[in-house]
Amino acid sequence: MKRVKRIGVLGNPRYPNVTAAADRLGEIAPTLGLELFMDPEIRPKLRAASAVLPEGAADIDLLITLGGDGALLGGARWAGPAGTPVLGVNLGRLGFLTAVTLEEMADAVTRIAAGDFVLDSRMALEVCLEHEDKSEPFYALNDGVLHRGGLVRVVALRVWVDDEEVGLYRGDGVIVATPTGSTAYSLSSGGPILDPRVDAMVITPISPHTMAVRPLVLRASAQITIEVVSSPEDLILTIDGQVGSRLTQGDRVVVCRAERPVSLVRLPGQSFFSLLRRKLKWGDVSERVPPDS
Repeated sequence: MKRVKRIGVLGNPRYPNVTAAADRLGEIAPTLGLELFMDPEIRPKLRAASAVLPEGAADIDLLITLGGDGALLGGARWAGPAGTPVLGVNLGRLGFLTAVTLEEMADAVTRIAAGDFVLDSRMALEVCLEHEDKSEPFYALNDGVLHRGGLVRVVALRVWVDDEEVGLYRGDGVIVATPTGSTAYSLSSGGPILDPRVDAMVITPISPHTMAVRPLVLRASAQITIEVVSSPEDLILTIDGQVGSRLTQGDRVVVCRAERPVSLVRLPGQSFFSLLRRKLKWGDVSERVPPDS
């Protein structure tokens, strides 16, 4: 990757400390020879003047998101197709995808300016909604989810992998997740955790009405097709839990690996398994028994 000089900043304005974080970036950047381009939603509230974020992510070298995982997911959908790396700064609590906290941000930006960082390539999905003669594409880092809204009615979805029918899924919906998204909605629905370095996708049923329907792990090159057989009127396709469209009977959703992955920035020494231990308390034992007891 070329040296980072032009940094875009996206912030979630619902976080009370987002302005302070952006102001801190504005103080750090000039001392490191960096040029900042600010989110227009938070730019008017900043102490110092700054350039506005460009329309295309290809015009910046790095995107920093200020907020939580939601801010990072939104930034990844914008920056990922352009190949622009993303650094998430966590201003909230869990922040599973974000790499650094607000307290660590200044040191992280200093190290990035010096080239002391690592890029994690994360598989993304191309999710295409086919309705009659129209096609609506989406780009997802975590997942594409077909799920019902408020009505308590069973959804019937027919699933294919490539040209082979998997079967009819009856329940509350279906999740198609990347390895990155395997620790999100898919995990809470009983899906497996995948190492993000694995090239794979997961199909996870949501509250299936039969024990015979379980999560499936598929190769990354597969094409998944989901047809709406029957559903309530409020069946919805959501992308990363943030954007989406309504579905009707006969609609199809086709999911495959996106052409370009998302590049997430992390600092040397950070790893997926250390993140599991720290954020999800993976393997955590509050009282460890001494070996000789």
